[in-house]
Amino acid sequence: MTESTTNRGAARLDALFAAPAAAVALAILCNCLWGSAFPFIKMGYRLFAIDSADTASILCFAGVRFMLAAVLVWLCGLALNRRPLPMPKGRVLAECCGLGLWQTALQYFFYYSAVAALTGAMGGILNSTQSFLGVILAHFVYGKADRMTPGKALGCVLGFGGVLVVTLGDHGGGSAWGVAAMLTASVIFAFAGPWNKSVTQKADSFSVCCINLGVGGLALAVIGFAMGGRLAPQSAAGLPVLLFLAFISGAGYVLWALLMKNNPVSRIAVFGLLIPVITVLLSALLNGETLLDWRYLAALVLVCAGICLVNRRSAPAEAQ
Repeated sequence: MTESTTNRGAARLDALFAAPAAAVALAILCNCLWGSAFPFIKMGYRLFAIDSADTASILCFAGVRFMLAAVLVWLCGLALNRRPLPMPKGRVLAECCGLGLWQTALQYFFYYSAVAALTGAMGGILNSTQSFLGVILAHFVYGKADRMTPGKALGCVLGFGGVLVVTLGDHGGGSAWGVAAMLTASVIFAFAGPWNKSVTQKADSFSVCCINLGVGGLALAVIGFAMGGRLAPQSAAGLPVLLFLAFISGAGYVLWALLMKNNPVSRIAVFGLLIPVITVLLSALLNGETLLDWRYLAALVLVCAGICLVNRRSAPAEAQ
């Protein structure tokens, strides 16, 4: 009886995330959360007095964040299912752990290193490359089920045009290592999309997210503390910022996993084009990196137009 009720709840959740209107709204929310991560991480570095060269403390900060996020995901799953999360076993569990080491530990090793070395504007722009990679990768991984159509191609071009508009003028910079690290993180994220989609077909989405974040976060924290890293907040605002970042991770990963499970990868991946716009806006607001001007409005229009084109139901070939 209880298992039947849980299955019905999971089916309703899947139906919600598969509904086109809900999928669009939730994908926008997910990427707005992720877009806010970069400026809040930079704020966290200031509040914890973490220097850009202190790799060990950076890994500690990232690891603790993701472990807290795993706890939040577990509590959320417990509240929704009214029972502890059903943890996978055997080969599926090993696959979830591998995903955590890839998507959380390895990706965020490079991502957090890039945050320390880049301004918010430059980091957000470079991070947006994961959206294009996701759409392109889906074409080759899923073939006819998620092929690149003229509409998707045009949408990606418009979205990329929006990203280019944001770069007009002096909008930030950083080291060569920072650029390379952010691009590497984007590649890892893109390849994690199909893997995440595959794993969530075999196990509960909340359980996959919990293991992903927990294993990856633990790996980062262990390495960071072993290297001599430390976490010492210099302000009362430090812990709330860390908790907010944990919420971003927990909510973002759950939303992303459910969206990937119930929708074509390319349709969801393209919403990552919103990340640089949100990142630049919040970097200006929170960290005073740049002032708002027409470039951001123009970029937002182009990105939204690209999203509309990618998600338009028009080509009969897509239904094959």
